[in-house]
Amino acid sequence: MMTMRRGLAAALILALVLAALVCVKAQGGNNPCVREDAQKSCSACISTASECGWCLVEDYEKPRCDKIQNHARPDGCDPSAITSPQDSLYLEKNVKVRDGELPEDAVQLQPQHVRIKIRPNKPVRIPITFRQAENYPVDLYYLMDLSNSMEDDKTKLAELGNLIAERMSAITKNFRLGFGSFVDKVVMPYVSTVPKKLKTPCRTSSGEACEAPYGFKNHLSLDLDTSQFAQQVMSASVSGNLDAPEGGFDAIMQAVACENEIGWRSVSRRMMVFSTDAGFHYAGDGKLGGIVKPNDGHCHMSNNLYTESSNQDYPSVSQVTSKLKEKSVSIIFAVTKDQFSIYEKLAKVIESSTTGELANDSANIVDLIEDNYNKITSFVQLKSENVGKNISVKFFSRCFGEDETETDMCEKLKIGQNVTFSAEVTVTQCPKDRKSWKQRLSIYPAGLAERLYLELDIICECECENADNEIPNSPKCFDGNGTYECGVCSCNPGRYGENCECDSSEVSSKESDKKCLGNSTVPCSGRGQCVCGKCVCNPGYGEQYCQCDNQACDYNEFGICGGSERGVCNCGVCECNPGYEGDTCSCRKGNSSCVGSNGMECSGHGKCSCNQCFCDAQYMGPTCDDCPACPGKCEENKACVQCAAFDSGPLTEEQCNRDCRKDLIHIESELPNRPGIRKCQFKDDDDCLFSFTYQYMPNGEVDIVVQRTKSCPESVNVLAIVGGVVGGIVAVGLALLLIWKLLTFIHDRREFAKFENERQHAKWDTGGNPIYKQATSTFTNPTYSGKQG
Repeated sequence: MMTMRRGLAAALILALVLAALVCVKAQGGNNPCVREDAQKSCSACISTASECGWCLVEDYEKPRCDKIQNHARPDGCDPSAITSPQDSLYLEKNVKVRDGELPEDAVQLQPQHVRIKIRPNKPVRIPITFRQAENYPVDLYYLMDLSNSMEDDKTKLAELGNLIAERMSAITKNFRLGFGSFVDKVVMPYVSTVPKKLKTPCRTSSGEACEAPYGFKNHLSLDLDTSQFAQQVMSASVSGNLDAPEGGFDAIMQAVACENEIGWRSVSRRMMVFSTDAGFHYAGDGKLGGIVKPNDGHCHMSNNLYTESSNQDYPSVSQVTSKLKEKSVSIIFAVTKDQFSIYEKLAKVIESSTTGELANDSANIVDLIEDNYNKITSFVQLKSENVGKNISVKFFSRCFGEDETETDMCEKLKIGQNVTFSAEVTVTQCPKDRKSWKQRLSIYPAGLAERLYLELDIICECECENADNEIPNSPKCFDGNGTYECGVCSCNPGRYGENCECDSSEVSSKESDKKCLGNSTVPCSGRGQCVCGKCVCNPGYGEQYCQCDNQACDYNEFGICGGSERGVCNCGVCECNPGYEGDTCSCRKGNSSCVGSNGMECSGHGKCSCNQCFCDAQYMGPTCDDCPACPGKCEENKACVQCAAFDSGPLTEEQCNRDCRKDLIHIESELPNRPGIRKCQFKDDDDCLFSFTYQYMPNGEVDIVVQRTKSCPESVNVLAIVGGVVGGIVAVGLALLLIWKLLTFIHDRREFAKFENERQHAKWDTGGNPIYKQATSTFTNPTYSGKQG
């Protein structure tokens, strides 16, 4: 029995632990708002999660920072005292996408300027529409390698110049074309510095002298008169250099940075075709020629020539990429087959760029430009810039499908077709510098100059934290030792604690926690709060460092240490109340509860332990005085069962309510059948049989279960019996009458047959009898009329 009790206690402990875990999980396991760092201030609370709110009620005992739905419960915070700033979105400029007769009238990105008030860790979505306008201006600058190996390409380009203009004009009526060329830095070892070679570095295939080498030259600024393109290309001369890589990066940097010299329009799709049959020099290569000054990325053009070619190093890949992005220039690398793989890799790191394979004589340059232009303009890719470390921007779109996915790109876009995106902006945390609470970032389609500007006003503090709402030296903060704001105290220097009750001159905040450590690594053993160097223990814990767990004692069916009635738990040990003993205070002292009515311990049918009887087999009851053959409690509970379950029996309603424990009588459709239960049966005044069971509870009372239905004999139908008897008599009489009639009929038939038989065999004496003769003649005479004279 002791083993059973220990098993029951263990099961009860497990159930309580599981319940506690469920409770903890429900209240704070997945609730970031109740974390310790979120309780420091209202600003810390609203920065933790979007669902967090701060309660302003004074002396609020629950966590001030909690989920808004938790605050809104009936036992939570006053709804009018819950602070939870909400984000908002204002469209400062929202011109619809449209075509335009003038370049500056076309709008391809909507909206253009948005102002957002945003909470940390709460994403805000901005709807964005992009539409590729019809006849949108295009500026195409052709940048060509004019080293001697590109002579035939130059000739072919001059022949196809007008065709390029014609093809592009079919795409947009607002098209401008420009031309520039590059060779390399005019220093050793890139070109020969021998005076003769500097003047004439090579000869063309026709024997003409090549032009002197140069870094970058602008032959034709962007112009609507595209007929000049072929003339400028034809008049340009090739030049020569020594090494294989060319100075193309210098040329790209100057062609992009020198907006005024090249003629880039502020509103246009800026495109550059970079044509070469060689690789490229990049940052660091200039040291071979004694050039150590880094490239500054600025414009250095005079008389259409790059003036700092021999003074500044080549730009790096990242510099070129950044400048192309800054100026919204898309680049098409038109390169020969042997250089294709190199420039293809380069195009992957440069925004809005592609690579095409150039024929040896550039005969396919027109198709290459047209195909790659269509490739660039057939998709839109949104980018973000000036995004702070604490801000993230994600893009979502359905493009032209049904399901929205996270993507910044939509393909197969046609001119005049709208595509929508959603930009999701999230502030991950509040910047420490208040100046950074206002930030400006932008979103743009790659390769275009149009921008959506986002003005972010990050909500990093509550309204109650404003200076106008503060109460300096508030009496609520321990004799005016702090500023009261948002329902809590912000302590003055030298004070700390929830209500600024601690003086750091006596015990500093750092020393306070140390004084609360004891033998543990955490203050107050993690079971309380350290206040001014002393532990204030949570309920259920005690001693100086809260090291005693007053809930760690053994359980029994009545609770910890048998419940408060029997004992209390003190530092893991049960201290029993008077009259109780045992490890869990489950035993009553003495044996008074075990003495039966016969004066014997457990009535002689069991053993007494902890002042409780443990009965032998077949016996039950608090003192083991009940058994299947014993009178038991059947007769004693008969009347109460009748009145409580069936409203019958000798007791009146008043007597039933007064004398019977109806709370211990349960009505069920079937009676239980298990050990320790005794069954009783009785007949009531209607001769019906009713049944019930009873079982002894630990406190000595009986628990009664009554079967819902009685078993009654069937009632006699007198009318049916009388009717049946009368009907039977009539039926028997009719049957006898019919039998008599049948026998009579049979007898008559037999008599008649006998008569007929005797008549046929009768012999009459007719010789001397005159009467017979007369009678015979009378019957045989046909004239006989039935009358006699």
